[in-house]
Amino acid sequence: MNAHLAARVRGLRTARGLSLDALADRAGVSRSMISLIERGESSPTAAVLNRLAGGLGVSLASLFAQDESPLASPLVRWSEQRVWKDPGSGYQRRSLSPPGFPSPLELAEVILPPEARVAYDPSPRSIDIGQQVWVIEGEIVLTTGQDAHHLKAGDCLAMRIDRPNVFHNPHRRPARYLVALAADPSRAPSPSRSIS
Repeated sequence: MNAHLAARVRGLRTARGLSLDALADRAGVSRSMISLIERGESSPTAAVLNRLAGGLGVSLASLFAQDESPLASPLVRWSEQRVWKDPGSGYQRRSLSPPGFPSPLELAEVILPPEARVAYDPSPRSIDIGQQVWVIEGEIVLTTGQDAHHLKAGDCLAMRIDRPNVFHNPHRRPARYLVALAADPSRAPSPSRSIS
């Protein structure tokens, strides 16, 4: 997965004509860290990847995806789905959507370890992104902006990712949830969004 992330970040940066310094400025991530990630020599945390995605103007989920292809299969088997583990929090993310298949929707399954916390800062993007979180097992506290939501198994929360979001598992057992993301290019991002 580190090799895939390395190639993906480098490819998106190059396609946008950004130098390492330019992406560092836009994402709030050091040039040296981006260089290590692009060489596959660093395993970035979810927070760092989110900042890079914002600097590149894409969703975090798109960093785990492949470029769309008319030859891509609409089916991906469980054994072929990419799994990534955040070295900071230990949370595990499984990409459920068929890689490279054109779709406005991206699905991921997340396992949040006991007492883990993952925080995402908002970043300006070229498209607006909506997200829904459906808890399958366990419980999480999802804070979006100033609003905290205690979600139990079966609960589903719809949200936008233009505010700070914190996923927290306050319990001593893992929580498992589904994340569905959809891009809405017709909604321009707010100019007031800034990189933290």
